[in-house]
Amino acid sequence: MSKISVLGLGAMGSALAATLLRNGHSVTVWNRTPARAEPLAAAGARIAASPADAMADADLTILCVVDYALAGRDLVNLTNGTPRDAQELADWVAAKGAAYLDGGIMAIPPMIGEAGALILYSGSTALFERHKPSLLALAEGRFLGEDPGRAALYDLALLSGMYGLFSGFLHAGALVVSSGAGMSDFLTLLLPWLEAMSGTLPDLAGKIDSGLHDRNVVSNLAMQAIALENIVRASREQNVAPDFINAMRRLTAMRVDQGHGGDDISGVIELIRRLE
Repeated sequence: MSKISVLGLGAMGSALAATLLRNGHSVTVWNRTPARAEPLAAAGARIAASPADAMADADLTILCVVDYALAGRDLVNLTNGTPRDAQELADWVAAKGAAYLDGGIMAIPPMIGEAGALILYSGSTALFERHKPSLLALAEGRFLGEDPGRAALYDLALLSGMYGLFSGFLHAGALVVSSGAGMSDFLTLLLPWLEAMSGTLPDLAGKIDSGLHDRNVVSNLAMQAIALENIVRASREQNVAPDFINAMRRLTAMRVDQGHGGDDISGVIELIRRLE
């Protein structure tokens, strides 16, 4: 089994280290606040006095801290950040002659080591293959290629989709409860509706990839713009803040004004894919 050091023992770092210990690895841990390492020491981990000490005898170092202040020889960074953060750290590590792998954890701490957990990786192919058994002990691993920023980008894109879902859910809830109805009862209507609408995503993805937003349109933007205007108007009538839905209303209206009222809603991406 590999000798692995884990730097950073917040909720996620502790879960990673505990899972590695359960899988028989020799684990060394370091944290700015040493007391956080004590439960892991009781489970068999060695507490290092410094990051350098933690990495000195490690085959693999896993970084899970709130900043990018540490380097390593075989370094896996599982700290949430941006693609630029990952690229800058990868360049810095490469300048030191080390191998770098960036990761995006698509799970909450209790899921680590359990079915359903996923970690996205990008960067050094050789490092990923060299330590694959150890990494797969943490979660299902998906390697996305040599671009070190790709895992961070996909991580944040997946979270973006999740928060978009949550924002729609919260706005729908505000509308429903404004009438005195209960959200739990409404959910019996909302869930199957969202599941049915998710079936349109492959078609929309194809239109985004091809740029053919006017192909096989069932519900065009001009029609959807009216629905969005009515949602915003009803929200104000119900004393509900329209902030979540207003951005989509504004972009849809802008796209229609540009002469694309016959397009599918996928065409809105043309307004948000570039920062003007």
